[in-house]
Amino acid sequence: MGYANRPSAQKILNVIGKEPLSQMNTSQADFTPYWDVWSLVKEKYVDRDKIEDNKLVWGSIEGMVKSLGDPYSVFFPPQEAKEFQETVTGNFQGVGMEINTKDNVLTVVAPIKNSPAYRAGIRPGDKIIKIDDTPSADFSSEKAARLIKGEQGTKVRLTIFREGIEQPFELSIIRDVIEVPTIETEKKNDGIFIIRLYNFSANAGNAFRGALREFVESGSNKLILDLRGNPGGYLENAVDVSSWFLPLGEIVAKEKFADGQEELYKSRGYNVFKNLPIIILIDGGSASASEILAGALREHGKATLVGEKTFGKGSVQELVPMNNGTSLKITIAKWLTPKGVSLSQTGLKPDYEVKPAKDSGKVGQYGDRINDPQMDKAVELLKSM
Repeated sequence: MGYANRPSAQKILNVIGKEPLSQMNTSQADFTPYWDVWSLVKEKYVDRDKIEDNKLVWGSIEGMVKSLGDPYSVFFPPQEAKEFQETVTGNFQGVGMEINTKDNVLTVVAPIKNSPAYRAGIRPGDKIIKIDDTPSADFSSEKAARLIKGEQGTKVRLTIFREGIEQPFELSIIRDVIEVPTIETEKKNDGIFIIRLYNFSANAGNAFRGALREFVESGSNKLILDLRGNPGGYLENAVDVSSWFLPLGEIVAKEKFADGQEELYKSRGYNVFKNLPIIILIDGGSASASEILAGALREHGKATLVGEKTFGKGSVQELVPMNNGTSLKITIAKWLTPKGVSLSQTGLKPDYEVKPAKDSGKVGQYGDRINDPQMDKAVELLKSM
């Protein structure tokens, strides 16, 4: 009787790594229910011959990570890990939009300019409630991305819920090869210069340097930096762009870790444009590195923010390779503005809140909108400076 009634964990044989790796990794949590369920599944599940032990383990880990309530922390089984790595490092085919989970709902951060999603009229803040005929409730952004992307020329149907429209509606989008633009410039007839920065990709720093050269050569002395629909990218490039407007050593952002320690990211001090009037345009598609740049320049008194509240993506993830081809993407730190405001809480609120016009055209057409009240407000403010 004593042998039969011993703890479930002692009954589990031939399991690799059942014990904690070190004293540091021990926990006061009671793992008895876990091993009880493991034993009962193996003993009682009707299709016992279909059980795969590795899938049980992976499912357990996925549930553990999901219980953190952090949409950016995700465990990848082998196939998903491979696909995620390909998405990060290579070219891709799909519809061309940044998506994330916000308030437990799959949400569009921003469509990529001139992508199929952009041409179909996808907007920042759109909620994706169905992918083809599959409801997206409880989907991670990575799982949703795997379903949405696909070969050039194929079709995907997205059911969208949009604020201001009572009923969800469906958009059919033809997938294509996605080319990601970085930057565009324009000098308006009134002499105001506009730099539209679409992302903080690997070449964004050099592209911005070239745009500033155009700005200087144009003879303009008023600048609008348009970060609407910019979902972010490399932190280093946000620091680099900030450095054109901030003295050496000024804080651009703080990275706060679990143990309370902070790492400071400081201006490199190019500081060429010391007293330049700057308006930064933001919206719900401005996220991550965009929020870092906008927050830093505002808090240092270098820029005024116009538009709508930003997305609120203020955390740092690390991709950790695991055994058997699995990997873990886990949030390791939070971004704070120079004054210590968390970007993850509410995003950045503009100094002047201006809604886009209902007839302003497809989202992303910031340069050629006939009716763009956010740009109009930026121009008005610059002319008064």
